[in-house]
Amino acid sequence: MAKVEIITIGDEILIGQIVDTNSAWMAGQLNMAGFEIAQITSVSDDAEHIVESLNMALQRVDIVLFTGGIGPTKDDITKLTLSKYFDTKLVFDQSVMDNIEQIFKHRLFAMNDLTRSQAMVPEKCQVIQNKMGTAPITWFEKDGKVVVSMPGVPHEMKNAMSVDVIPRLKAKFQTSVIVHQNVLVHGYPESALAMKIEDWENSLPSHIKLAYLPNGRIVKLRLTGVGSDADELKSAIDEKIESLKTILGESIVAFEDIPLEKLIFEKLDSSHTTLATAESCSGGNIAHVITLLPGSSAVFKGSVVAYANEVKVNVLGVDSNVLDQYGAVSAEVVEQMAMGVRKLMNSDYAIATSGIAGPGGGTDEKPVGSVWISVCSTETVVSKLFNFSSSREQNIERTTQEALILLKQLL
Repeated sequence: MAKVEIITIGDEILIGQIVDTNSAWMAGQLNMAGFEIAQITSVSDDAEHIVESLNMALQRVDIVLFTGGIGPTKDDITKLTLSKYFDTKLVFDQSVMDNIEQIFKHRLFAMNDLTRSQAMVPEKCQVIQNKMGTAPITWFEKDGKVVVSMPGVPHEMKNAMSVDVIPRLKAKFQTSVIVHQNVLVHGYPESALAMKIEDWENSLPSHIKLAYLPNGRIVKLRLTGVGSDADELKSAIDEKIESLKTILGESIVAFEDIPLEKLIFEKLDSSHTTLATAESCSGGNIAHVITLLPGSSAVFKGSVVAYANEVKVNVLGVDSNVLDQYGAVSAEVVEQMAMGVRKLMNSDYAIATSGIAGPGGGTDEKPVGSVWISVCSTETVVSKLFNFSSSREQNIERTTQEALILLKQLL
């Protein structure tokens, strides 16, 4: 399998001014195309640093892909640095100039000398026109290896990768078939899950690898098969998944990499049922993640952020005597919140949360991170106590996850 290293260039990445999303996107696309990502590196806008990273990369990979550092300004030094590295000179390329002029036809400002300089390209490279911008993509070959330089502007890079770079790489290098299968598991910390499925993991054939990817209260198991036949790989992975089902049972949430809120949305949508939420400690976050989904209006009726006790009583109909007796963070109150919002919104299902998000407000009896969650239907109400962490943000995220899982179990 051909190996690739991705190198992102720019001081703005190294000082944290921007987040490098380019390399993550590129790695995903290259992996699906059958290439192995050996390393991802970020370097500064410095010629010596760029050359050093390129020398090291070419010792371990077949393909080096640069993004960033090309453009009309003085800090865009990648083109000149690669020209010197491959012992060539910059020459004028009329096809690049034609591309630049075509792009400027649709812009409100005039071309200047710095923009025209984009048409100067290394003589020994293959030029790939940038259909989304003025900086051309340059492709170098040496000793059977390929070095490609692309813009750092995400939409320009993505177009170049999808339309030109990946197809050309696939034509030049032999690639493998890669099949991924994800399994979302709930109810086990990562280490406990690893112990639970240790024998099963040890039985995996050498061409199927397993990765553990924790995300809050969910652990994603990713099986990756590498070979030459997609059907054979899928069949082998499916067989291992079947045996995993007998070990983990209902702890398996899904057999795909899908957000919990989307999973809930699909279940509600397919059954033509609706949901409402009453949120105290989660502050509307459950409603937020659901309404981020396109089409969520078909299943989501609305939410009441009942942070204050008077809202719980006056809007949701919680019995004030129950509230006084058991406190806001209790099974009795959270169940009344769930049933109250379901009735108020005339929904089929409801979720309610009440807890101590922190960092203050906890007691010995109800420490920070204590959260009651309730879900209900027209016939059933279920509640459960959770003890999370001292981190407010983490408590809100975990409450959201557990509430959606509790609803999935009811569904």
